[in-house]
Amino acid sequence: MTRSPSKPKASLLDRVTTPADIRGFSIEELEQLTHEVRQAMIQSVSFTGGHLGAGLGVAELTVALHHVFDTPRDKLIWDVGHQAYPHKILTGRKDRMTTMRQGAGLSGFTRRSESEYDPFGAGHSSTSISASLGMAAGRDLKGDNFNVIAVIGDGAMSAGQAYEAMNNAGALGSRLVVILNDNDMSIAPPVGAMSAYLSRLLSSPSYHSIRHLAKDLAHLLPPPLERAVGRVEEYARGMVSGGGTLFEEMGFYYVGPIDGHNFEHLLPVLKNVRDSEDTKPVLIHVVTKKGRGYPPAEAAADKYHGVGKFDVLTGQLDKPKANAPSYTSVFSKALLAEAEHDDRIVAITAAMPAGTGLDKFGDRFPARCFDVGIAEQHAVTFSAGLACEGFKPFCAIYSSFLQRAYDQVQHDVSLQRLPVRFAIDRAGLVGADGATHAGAYDMAFLGCLPEIVIMCPSDEAELMHAVATAVTIDDRPSAFRYPRGEGVGVELPERGTVMPIGKGRIIREGSRVAILSLGTRLSECLKAADELANHGVNPTVADARFMKPLDEDMILRLAREHDVLLTVEEGSVGGFGSHVLHFLASKGALDGGLRVRPIALPDYYVEHDTPNIQYEKIGLNASGIVGKALEALGEKRKVALA
Repeated sequence: MTRSPSKPKASLLDRVTTPADIRGFSIEELEQLTHEVRQAMIQSVSFTGGHLGAGLGVAELTVALHHVFDTPRDKLIWDVGHQAYPHKILTGRKDRMTTMRQGAGLSGFTRRSESEYDPFGAGHSSTSISASLGMAAGRDLKGDNFNVIAVIGDGAMSAGQAYEAMNNAGALGSRLVVILNDNDMSIAPPVGAMSAYLSRLLSSPSYHSIRHLAKDLAHLLPPPLERAVGRVEEYARGMVSGGGTLFEEMGFYYVGPIDGHNFEHLLPVLKNVRDSEDTKPVLIHVVTKKGRGYPPAEAAADKYHGVGKFDVLTGQLDKPKANAPSYTSVFSKALLAEAEHDDRIVAITAAMPAGTGLDKFGDRFPARCFDVGIAEQHAVTFSAGLACEGFKPFCAIYSSFLQRAYDQVQHDVSLQRLPVRFAIDRAGLVGADGATHAGAYDMAFLGCLPEIVIMCPSDEAELMHAVATAVTIDDRPSAFRYPRGEGVGVELPERGTVMPIGKGRIIREGSRVAILSLGTRLSECLKAADELANHGVNPTVADARFMKPLDEDMILRLAREHDVLLTVEEGSVGGFGSHVLHFLASKGALDGGLRVRPIALPDYYVEHDTPNIQYEKIGLNASGIVGKALEALGEKRKVALA
């Protein structure tokens, strides 16, 4: 007998506009929906690029949470928002996923202004429990009644803020659900049917009732026996629930580990927790696999964590044609070259060895490279301790991540004048990652610290010189900042050359207008100079090299010999231009009518887009510089550059 081919299942995702549409789905329908969500996510990320592995891993968990809980009334808070792509697909944004990280499109992270289903924005990590606890406390103060659920990845659990929040939650006693997404089996052994049964039992109302009855009876016993009963229950639960002792000690009711890809395991536990009247905070330990459902991502979770565009069928990543090496790879090359000659050089990263280029340093010098996890505060003070022992620590952190460790930079490094070297990656705008990851503020918040040396290389070779210079600064902290992406294509030396501290350089001599550039916008300044020459203005172009200390002699010379001085930087108000203006004012150099025009990042958050469009919109490109120069000269003309 010949069987007729089975009829393809109708798309369930097409029927889903909001999470309410899936509340009545069967387990079979939820499984089909999860498959469709994964396929939609793979298709959209292949087109836009973005974060892939983590979202694929939480597809079942996301579907289960929206199936069980009454979102958006129940608050669902995602840590490190790159887990939230399936969440976006299910919450009315599936038709806009191909706009992800594009200009005027969806953000790559959760965002309050984007959807009522995003109660808290997240681009950085480890904030979900704090935010959720604040919402739960607010709910209780208002006498309201809804669930608050935080989903945190185990990588984010390495940050101190997560434990600070859990400690507070245990003491506060507000009803709160924390889901620990353990996506690399770092905490728990493999889970199975017995673990799922025990988790279901421990989260059930009947167990809670028996537990409360036992506690009530224990109170009638003499104190030594009461304490003994409590210990028996604690040790018994520890035997069946594995790794929950730490969380129990912090005041949480621990459930798990459970299989995060099995609805028969997930749904009963989530429903039990949803319906519980116990006010004690709960932690559900869920084990998932990064990249689940897409073989290339399962095979290389690190490679497919964040990706550019790729071919869905083969998994082959698009490799854009590179005209020059990336600044990150040049930093790696420079540090390796210095470390070969100085065994006191050590490197520190906060869970970003590949992102900061320190993976190669770790391969070459494993004993001298330290990955401290997502813990920037600890990374900075750890570096300070290494400096106390005579080592030369290079603490490599993204600009926007260094913000989390500012107190340690000031108190533990700067105040003690310890020679920690900060390698600040992703300085300036970062394109598709948008405002959450833009390195806009490091010059402003570091520049106000006494005695720190701040270097801003203008190209790849200058970055190598900055690394070499930082090695020699043994009496105070130093920093050098560089952007995301590739350099300008200059020839690189085998090893950098030490620069005189606080000395810039004149790149082009001219008159009337002086363009004083700091950092990698120098190439745009030189383009602007060529265009200004077409307008009859031959400007001087200088590379400041250092934000701190300023090259005071060069700045005073530029002020004396020109009518207009433009400062150009890829940083916020309060940075280089502010320091130059303060210096000129203190010297009386503005009294003679010098017209100073600072060009910096605007005093608002720059939305995600391609870098070129971002620079054009804010005037931090050649045409913007030309326009500002002509305006200052009183020659207002519309300038269009080819």
